[in-house]
Amino acid sequence: MDSANLTARGVLAVAVTWVDNSGVTRVKAAPVGVLPNAVANGIGASPTFDRFVFDDSVTGGPIGDLRLKPDVSKLTVLAAQPGWAWAPAVRYDQDGNVHPGDSRGLLIRVADELAEQGVSARAAFEIEWCVSKGEGDEFVPACSGPAYGMIRLTELGGYLHDVLDALATQGIHVEQIHPEYAPGQYELSIAHQDPVTAADHLVLVRETIRAVSMNHGLRATFAPKVVAGGVGNGCHVHLSAWRDGENLMGGGNGTFGLTVDGASFIGGILNRLPALLALGAPSVPSYLRLVPSHWAGAFVAWGLENREAALRFIKAGSPNIEIKCFDGSANPYLAMAGLLAAGGAGIAEGASLPEPVDTDPATLAGSIPLPGHLGAAVEAFEAEPTLLATLGVELVDAITSVRNNEIRLLDGLTPEEIVTRSRWSY
Repeated sequence: MDSANLTARGVLAVAVTWVDNSGVTRVKAAPVGVLPNAVANGIGASPTFDRFVFDDSVTGGPIGDLRLKPDVSKLTVLAAQPGWAWAPAVRYDQDGNVHPGDSRGLLIRVADELAEQGVSARAAFEIEWCVSKGEGDEFVPACSGPAYGMIRLTELGGYLHDVLDALATQGIHVEQIHPEYAPGQYELSIAHQDPVTAADHLVLVRETIRAVSMNHGLRATFAPKVVAGGVGNGCHVHLSAWRDGENLMGGGNGTFGLTVDGASFIGGILNRLPALLALGAPSVPSYLRLVPSHWAGAFVAWGLENREAALRFIKAGSPNIEIKCFDGSANPYLAMAGLLAAGGAGIAEGASLPEPVDTDPATLAGSIPLPGHLGAAVEAFEAEPTLLATLGVELVDAITSVRNNEIRLLDGLTPEEIVTRSRWSY
């Protein structure tokens, strides 16, 4: 889309975004008239952003500069923010190479490497959020009806209509939307895409929901924990692996119709789940959500339609796995890159799957719990060769620095204090 076309549609500037290692979406904006230069030469952005913590404290120095280049193939005019468009970006160094700390560039590379194995992936996100009508930073649920109740749909029907309308205008295909369990909580699911587009769409959907909420005098949060002691926001990933147009998770002779490679893809992920939590459940409040018997998937287990297993296998329709232990503080590009790397390694090594679990793993002797705090997830991540090799030294160092600084920042605080500090960062 050229500048003249954007101007004719009333667009004055393009929000160019990337997601940092703390899971916060950061932005630089380019007026429409300079968009061609931004595409060609990039927008200046400090590499210090690789070491921003969720509260905007910084763990890195001020030296250096990167070039933020918008991907105009994904450029979208924003329906809920008149005068604005949006595009995701990849960050480059000044020699024109993809910055080794750029998560979107990483995901593009990992997806390409998987394709070299003859495998492609389809992915989608389920997005949960809570809506507040409170003043300032206070959280007051914007609806009062029962969990999953039609009352909640009626209470905020106009708001949800505007969310759906804005997303449809932006070309986002929503497959379902409903009230969720926690007070003021809703969920929507978007259609499967290639992994990069799926992550792009997650960023766009979140910011669209945020804008529509503000237009209604409400405030939205995607934080993994909104009220201490309550049910938090997950950000579940649906993922399938394909070869030659055939879904590897169906049509085979294995358990639930899995092919050999489909089972190995899932096995590679299951075996690395503790380490993957450093990417998919990457915040201190993540572990206030990730508790047994809350449908969060707190054990290293998989099972057919088992919502307490970390990996829920879905056989109906187009078979896929749902990764339930990931949440809304994750950088979707990092989380998706980690999953693809783990699944691809599983195929390469011929990983096997344990027996599926058909009950709550918390009730079974011998069930292996996932890490119970962020520090344990970071330790598992630092000991996982596949993820370390895939992400590279610079990105691994930045991720672990951010995680360890968040741990220190929130050390000794009560769950209520942790939630209060982090609720509006996501």
